[in-house]
Amino acid sequence: MGKKVQCELCPTECVLEDFQVGGCRVRINKGGVLYSLVYGKPCSVAIDPIEKKPFFHFLPATTAFSIATAGCVLGCKFCQNWQISQAKPEETDYYNLPPDDVVRQAMFYGCRTITYTYTEPTVFYEYMYDTAQIARKFNVKNTMHSCGYIKEKPLRELSKYLDAADIDLKAFTEDFYSRICGGRLRPVLDALLVLKDEGVWLEITNLVISTLNDKMDEIKEMCKWIVKNLGPNVPLHFSRFFPHYKLNNLPPTPFETLRDARNVAMDAGLKYVYIGNIRSDAENTCCPKCKNILIERIGYFVKQNNISEGRCRFCSTKIAGIWS
Repeated sequence: MGKKVQCELCPTECVLEDFQVGGCRVRINKGGVLYSLVYGKPCSVAIDPIEKKPFFHFLPATTAFSIATAGCVLGCKFCQNWQISQAKPEETDYYNLPPDDVVRQAMFYGCRTITYTYTEPTVFYEYMYDTAQIARKFNVKNTMHSCGYIKEKPLRELSKYLDAADIDLKAFTEDFYSRICGGRLRPVLDALLVLKDEGVWLEITNLVISTLNDKMDEIKEMCKWIVKNLGPNVPLHFSRFFPHYKLNNLPPTPFETLRDARNVAMDAGLKYVYIGNIRSDAENTCCPKCKNILIERIGYFVKQNNISEGRCRFCSTKIAGIWS
């Protein structure tokens, strides 16, 4: 008789019978031991500008060696990468790329960073963890773009080797997380607190979706929580929604909504608030003191950078981030 196993990686805490696969599609119980079905098998490998993650206060104008496997711990109805995040490993084309080869490739292509991204890095935790350990030895930075749906113990273990994280804070209500994502808000907030406590550089992305999470009072509450619990220096990216996956019935987010959200965030005390997925001046980093443009961006391209040794070149104000 096989033994039941409870997965302790994400807050879903799947209890699996022998040879049963978890809700993430990539973890299986074999005889009372959990195994990963995607270790060393990324289905997506690319070299991206670090700005695409998006990281705006982390090694600007450098490249990130980006990897992802099949699977996800959530089931967001608006997922932009649903073809791989909501797929089983056998439904994707994958590469055989063990951790040491990931680091070797990153160094060969001159990437300062390895980014675990596209789907949800939590599902390929062991692969990410082992890669990050090797990368650290060779002075290659480790970053992840994650939904933050991970339990405290594995996140603290990973944080020892993690330099930066961009967390999708998808909304600020339990109702949204339950109905639209199949998860809960509280564990994501807890993960943000853990990352701050562990000293990982943190940026937050909020995809603004008309009628679902675009109420300004909810956005205000979210921003006040960020300022109070994470501090005013955390960069916040408001990202424009486009109809996708199971939310094809909703329109793209109006620019005015994103502009209003940014104003609310800055009024709440956040110093660095950006608008993404649409061209605007709100892609630039400005000095919170003298208001000069420090980093001018056009999409993922950095046109000018006026940050010198972590300070504004015009007034010497210290700018939060990792710049070298």
